[in-house]
Amino acid sequence: MRSEALLSTTYFGPVQWYQKLNRYPYIYIERCESFIKQTYRNRCVIATTNGLQTLSLPIEHNNSPLSTLHSHLSPLTSHPITDIRISNHGNWRHLHWNALMSAYGDSPFFDYYVDDIRPFFEQHWENLFDFNMAITHKLCELLDIHPTIRFTDNFIANNQDSSSSITSQTSATSSSLFLDFRDVIRPKNPLSDPDFTPRKYYQVYQQKWGFQPNLSILDLLFNMGNESILYL
Repeated sequence: MRSEALLSTTYFGPVQWYQKLNRYPYIYIERCESFIKQTYRNRCVIATTNGLQTLSLPIEHNNSPLSTLHSHLSPLTSHPITDIRISNHGNWRHLHWNALMSAYGDSPFFDYYVDDIRPFFEQHWENLFDFNMAITHKLCELLDIHPTIRFTDNFIANNQDSSSSITSQTSATSSSLFLDFRDVIRPKNPLSDPDFTPRKYYQVYQQKWGFQPNLSILDLLFNMGNESILYL
C-alpha cells in the first residue's frame, strides 16, 4: 500500500477526505493549484431537518495578473488557492453557525464539541487556505488522528511522480508515488474510490431522510463523538 496521498484543501471536508488523513501516514495538500468553484475547497454539506444543505464560504481573489512569484503554478492557474481571501459578504459566519446549531443542536455530541468548533465562526480569518488548515488541525485533534501533513512546492499534474514536487520535511522514500485524490473527492462527478465505501452510522434525521453518506466531517463528529475514529 502506498503511504502518500495528495488532497486539495477543504472547508470542514467530507468524511471521505478525513478517511484519507487517517489511513495514510503522509498527506500532501496541494497549495499550487488554481481555485476551483463549487468544490469542497470553500463548501461543506450538512444534514438538516429539511434535507441536505450546502454551506459555502464567499471568497475574493487578487485581480492582479500572475507574476513570477507564481511561476511554479499550473499554467492554467488564474487565481492561486493561497491567494484566495475570505469575504465578509453576506454575514456568512452567523448564517453557517446558526445552520449548524439548528441541524446538530440535538445531536448526541454537539454540546461536547461546541466550544472547539464555534471559534471558527467568531474569529475573522482573511486567507482561505490558512483557515482551512486551522480547521483541519483542530478536527484531527478532536478525531484523534495524527497524519503528517506536507504541502506541494509546485503544481503536481495527475499521475506525476511526487518526489520532484513535494516539500520534503522528513526522510520519505524519494521514489514513492502518491495516490491523487484531488478529483476523487469532490461534490460533483467524483471519480471512483474503491477504498471508500460509506457505512451507516447514526444521524439525527435518518428516519426522515434515510442515511446520507459522505457529509461534512462535522456530521460524523456531532453524531458519533469519540467513536468517529472507529468509523474512519
